Amino acid sequence: MRPVPETRINKVNSKGINPDGGFILYWMTANRRLKWNYSLDRAIEWAQKLAKPLMVLEAIDCNYEWACDRFHGFIINGMRDNFREAQGKNIFYYPYVEPAKGKGRGLVMELAKHACLIITDDFPAFFIPAMLKKISERLPVLIEKVDSNGLLPMSMAEREFTTAYSFRRFLQKTLPDYLVDLPQASPLKNLRLEKLKSLPKDITGKWPPAPFKFLENYSGALTKLPVDHNIKAVDKAGGSFNANRLLDIFINEKLSSYDEKRNEPCEDATSNLSPYLHFGHINSHEIFYRIQEAQEWHPGKLSDYARGQKEGWWGMGKSAEAFLDQLITWRELGFNMCRYNRDYDKFKSLPRWAMETLKIHEMDNREYIYSEEEFENGQTHDPLWNAAQVQLVREGKIHNYLRMLWGKKILEWSPTPERALEIMIYLNNKYALDGRDPNSYSGIFWTLGRYDRAWGPEREIFGKVRYMSSANTSRKVRVAGYIKRYS
Repeated sequence: MRPVPETRINKVNSKGINPDGGFILYWMTANRRLKWNYSLDRAIEWAQKLAKPLMVLEAIDCNYEWACDRFHGFIINGMRDNFREAQGKNIFYYPYVEPAKGKGRGLVMELAKHACLIITDDFPAFFIPAMLKKISERLPVLIEKVDSNGLLPMSMAEREFTTAYSFRRFLQKTLPDYLVDLPQASPLKNLRLEKLKSLPKDITGKWPPAPFKFLENYSGALTKLPVDHNIKAVDKAGGSFNANRLLDIFINEKLSSYDEKRNEPCEDATSNLSPYLHFGHINSHEIFYRIQEAQEWHPGKLSDYARGQKEGWWGMGKSAEAFLDQLITWRELGFNMCRYNRDYDKFKSLPRWAMETLKIHEMDNREYIYSEEEFENGQTHDPLWNAAQVQLVREGKIHNYLRMLWGKKILEWSPTPERALEIMIYLNNKYALDGRDPNSYSGIFWTLGRYDRAWGPEREIFGKVRYMSSANTSRKVRVAGYIKRYS
């Protein structure tokens, strides 16, 4: 087993290792899978080095912002798959579903008293960075966070990139060294470790693990949890099993026409993997590896000409390269922003030109101004925008191309740009399965000028920010069927 690269490992505190601890604790918070996971690989490294059992804690509490049936259900689907994957393997998998707010408090601290050290996930957004910072100094043992987010370790960028072109150019010069350095595809297979038999009864009594029966049939139990029951679970199941099923479908049936059809709202031409990436049920390494296999690709096919071009550098088919640009360039650009800019979700993180032009046009006359409630209920004058909002509320997603229009119109129909941003973040984080994610914030802020350039001529409200309209969108792509479906 290859060691996890040091560029992916960060010590979160200055505590030491407890050699008398009973196990290595992997506290799974973002990479919610038992394969293709550098955090798990690192935990196995320590378990083998110290000759200790490995415990994997996957918990979900009720107190995170936006907690609801939709997100809880998707995460619990993943816990079900991990429970199955762990059966018969030499790890101690412990799924914990908090039954009431505050009931899970203290679990990690109590486990830390019995652990040699803790491994956790390095995720640069939502509540996770603040949570780790708060708990790390109180822990009695060393805690390491491991970056398993993208093909390039986040630490290698060393700075914030402000355009996709500049980041793509950087990737093309830097990424080749990391394309063969992948996490283990099946780290638990034939794993030789002593298996932890049980935990102290005072732990299992106060924080009992969720039984498989609950994970498999959780819908009734969800009604008893203190989460938002108005945001209903979607038909699409979460978990690694379904993520891999969708990846199979995409590669075998959609990839060849992806570049041609991906912007068409009436076509199911995209991978539909964004929620699974967000919740860590699959990661970009596995997706890249599968596409590499399908394209019969190897690093020797990379172009020597690396100048930030969208096409031609990979040496793959046009559709495969278009998809990888989304998966790697754009997705990892979002992680770069969250890693190097603490204000990634604030208006002041926009480029100076964008903030200035939006401020200049802030008092421009707006033909329509809608309230947050009217936006949320899809009650605007625009049938296409309303359809996109209905899809978000109903399915937890908006077609990728229409997501841009959705944000542009909120900017146009809000009293100020700052208020538009608040509404976009609120709606996206509340309803979208892939909300609260670096890539999702990139999409929202792109509508306000992030990663873009100034456009002319200047327009009212938008200023130099790129303009989009429903009329132009309707001329570019077919939307009649989409509007009918979500009306």
